[in-house]
Amino acid sequence: MVDVTHEHDRDRPADEQSVLDVGGDIGALILITGPEYEGHEIEVSPIDDPNARVHTAIRERRVADRVVYAGVYPQLKAGRYRIWIERPDLTSLVTITGGEVAEVDWTEGH
Repeated sequence: MVDVTHEHDRDRPADEQSVLDVGGDIGALILITGPEYEGHEIEVSPIDDPNARVHTAIRERRVADRVVYAGVYPQLKAGRYRIWIERPDLTSLVTITGGEVAEVDWTEGH
């Protein structure tokens, strides 16, 4: 496994909104983390094609009246995905369903 932790995009606004275009066989993933992952890029890939990785940076985001740290993977084809992280205590597999947004929460207590 590879833990990708490049840091960039920290200067982008925390209140930027994401548009998720899901439907048919396309879904999305929201990966919620703690602040320790802010700026880190986390890769995901289909289970059966580990070389087809996509990545996104974990960013501070405002949701209602609270701050969360999350990465948004907006257009993933339906199927099983691996989240590339070298931490056996964190969820590293997720199923993406067309027309839906999957959520993986790495924060304490989840």
